[in-house]
Amino acid sequence: MEKVKITLVKSVIGRPKDQKGTVTALGIKKMHQTVIKDANPQILGMVAKVAHLLKIEKIEESATV
Repeated sequence: MEKVKITLVKSVIGRPKDQKGTVTALGIKKMHQTVIKDANPQILGMVAKVAHLLKIEKIEESATV
């Protein structure tokens, strides 16, 4: 499964409560923190909602078993 690397690059101060909650639900607690999540529909929906605050990079998994 593909993964995404999500980094908070803009502050959530002054943002609506739902956007703050979405960033928290992604597991991000502070500025410039990076998390790696599976690219499933739920995560991609949350990322789309607050994309203006995030830096998103796709990560390809290696074929090494």
